[in-house]
Amino acid sequence: MDAHLNRGPHLLADAERHYRGGPTVEARFEIPWPGFSVTVLFGPSGSGKTTALRLLAGLERADRGTIRFGGATWSDAAGGIHRPPQDRDLGFLPQAYALFPHLSVAANLGYGLASLGARERRTRVDELLTLLDLRDLELRHPGELSGGQQQRVALGRALARKPALLLLDEPLSALDRPSQLRLRKELRDLLRTLDIPTVLVTHDRAEALQLGDRLVVMDQGRVCQCGDIQQVFDRPTDPAVARILGVETVVRGQIESIVGGMATIAVGSARIFAADPGGLGWEVFVCIRGEDVAVERGCGPASESTARNRLPARITALHPEGSLIRVSLDCGFPLESLVTRQACSDLGLAEGDQICAILKAAAVHLIPHD
Repeated sequence: MDAHLNRGPHLLADAERHYRGGPTVEARFEIPWPGFSVTVLFGPSGSGKTTALRLLAGLERADRGTIRFGGATWSDAAGGIHRPPQDRDLGFLPQAYALFPHLSVAANLGYGLASLGARERRTRVDELLTLLDLRDLELRHPGELSGGQQQRVALGRALARKPALLLLDEPLSALDRPSQLRLRKELRDLLRTLDIPTVLVTHDRAEALQLGDRLVVMDQGRVCQCGDIQQVFDRPTDPAVARILGVETVVRGQIESIVGGMATIAVGSARIFAADPGGLGWEVFVCIRGEDVAVERGCGPASESTARNRLPARITALHPEGSLIRVSLDCGFPLESLVTRQACSDLGLAEGDQICAILKAAAVHLIPHD
């Protein structure tokens, strides 16, 4: 068995920062073992993600609780313990990168290595130049670099002292959209090569899914849900989390019956089928993602379809979203579908059309209504 599994949490944070006349922000989550993993702090702007990261970094002082990493206590509000950032074994990459404009790439990378001798410092800078594909740029200054190159230099500076934990605050936000898309996989591969546990802040759903292993959902300073990233995205535990995670349809419903492992749910004036939730109350929130809703002309039985739900619907609006079209539907309750532009064109969809909304029972996620 992997020895890591017996070590307990490598990072255990249960701390709060209180702002007078303002919110309380939580840093409440764990990294279960050392080695490569990316924990994503996810939520809308103002949800407290960056403050939570700064609590880990020691840039904010906790008013309550503790932060422990490995065998070290970084913060203990009751005990008056607050290790400053330089005494925590971590690397921190801020949103703005904060590169020194008057220093070369090599000098930026070596800035935090003053404690090393000249030969050791040069060896470490050379390692970083190779690792980050910056070898031909070492004499350039930040103003002569592209956004992606600046990001790699800033990351290299955070890695220079070989930290045991890496903190990244919106690491791709300063880049244009095409660069973000290109660098996501590159960043994930690099983090895997480094084999360092990483905590990363983002509000971008696609970025979280592509970069993360674990997800911590935050809203209004509170940690709402955390766990395996795909499990949290697929199974939000309350309607607020579902909306934060981009679930397009979150509506109230009532379970009318459960037969043969299939629940029948009244939603508005419609009836839909979902897998038996097991143990839920009769009042529920019905959560459906737009990509799980297909549309077609005509709503008769389809012998080749495995979808249990075929709902007559009227198109109330069409909204272009890049390569997709968001189709707003009225099928006895408001429902959103995401279809490709080509599918929209092929079907000749227009506002006011009567169509059929199709979704599998397994695509309907139910949350208890307290």
